Amino acid sequence: MKTDVTIIGAGPAGLLLSHLLHLEGISSVILESRSREAIEATIRAGVLEQSTTDLLTEIGAGARMKKEGFVHAGFDLHFGGRSHRIDLEELTGGRVITVYPQHEVLKDLIALRLSTGADIRFGHRVTAVEDLTGDAPVVRFTDPEGVEHTLASKFIAGCDGGYGVSKQAIPTDVRTDYFRDYAFGWFGILANAPPSSDELIYANSPRGFALISTRSPDVQRMYFQCDPKDSVDNWDEARIWAELQARVEGRPEPLKEGPIFQKNIVPLRSLVTEPMQYGRLFLAGDAAHSVPPTGAKGLNLAASDVFLLARGLASFFATGADEQLQTYSTRALRRVWRAQHFSWWMTSMLHRFEGSAGGVPFDGKRQLAELDAVTSSPAASKFLAEMYAGLPFG
Repeated sequence: MKTDVTIIGAGPAGLLLSHLLHLEGISSVILESRSREAIEATIRAGVLEQSTTDLLTEIGAGARMKKEGFVHAGFDLHFGGRSHRIDLEELTGGRVITVYPQHEVLKDLIALRLSTGADIRFGHRVTAVEDLTGDAPVVRFTDPEGVEHTLASKFIAGCDGGYGVSKQAIPTDVRTDYFRDYAFGWFGILANAPPSSDELIYANSPRGFALISTRSPDVQRMYFQCDPKDSVDNWDEARIWAELQARVEGRPEPLKEGPIFQKNIVPLRSLVTEPMQYGRLFLAGDAAHSVPPTGAKGLNLAASDVFLLARGLASFFATGADEQLQTYSTRALRRVWRAQHFSWWMTSMLHRFEGSAGGVPFDGKRQLAELDAVTSSPAASKFLAEMYAGLPFG
């Protein structure tokens, strides 16, 4: 079996890369260990930067996003009992964000790829990648019946997450993993309730962080900072709503409540793998990096990675030139580290840190001063808005 590019993983990075290559006349095969049903049922939030929505629209994957997504021209920073609006559209010259869940993006991309005859092999588990420094690297995998196969290609794109085989295939004497763990997590809920706000609310309170988001006119997504070792079983509906209400205290109206039908705890961590390429293997998306969700950068970084990678591959197959491929990691990591800084900054500014030098009282006062500076300084507000709405790809 042969193809131009083997893509490991049918997440946002793999699917988007496959379609970008298809538009350039480059063949690919996507190998994915999970079923299509499992992928589309994995519920994950999504805040899409302007460049991501533009790219999805340009390639024909944006129709449902345009219809069902929520376009937000700003968001609220709530602290000290007051809300302060960050006007994204005004501060960035027209750039906004769209709230549209990641699993809905996946549904759209899967449907688009299948409609064009894409070779997506669900339920196929990759066991090894070989000959990465040669001209024809090989991927070994098993099908749903356990039969082993090999697939040769010019290049391999590792889009299989932080625990996939792709990253592990880069030798340890070549690869460096930069890791930061956070001592808190997010307690997330989905609730049947009307929206409490027209835009996102990021709250800093003496009790910790909270995020008020939306999913649809009837379903709302909300989070609050928690102990990552806590259990959702310790929180009944009354306690959850009381905690959320306390963390946005001071708003003109309380949060609109309703039955909670999903609860989960999300750990927070930062990770970057360098380099993002080895021989003819290229990492993209979660296979190369993860960020705390505070900055809303995960899916957007995946889109930026594959935008660069697709351009490099298109140049190679069109002209034989590999300059863009050789510099892929360096160019991708520049945006990755900027996103890591922004995500860390947002996290450090909004969350309650226990056990730090100087203690919580000092940190709480420092955070309020920082938030006051961010919301009162036009330059600081502009930086926040530009980073949140996202810089152009490229």
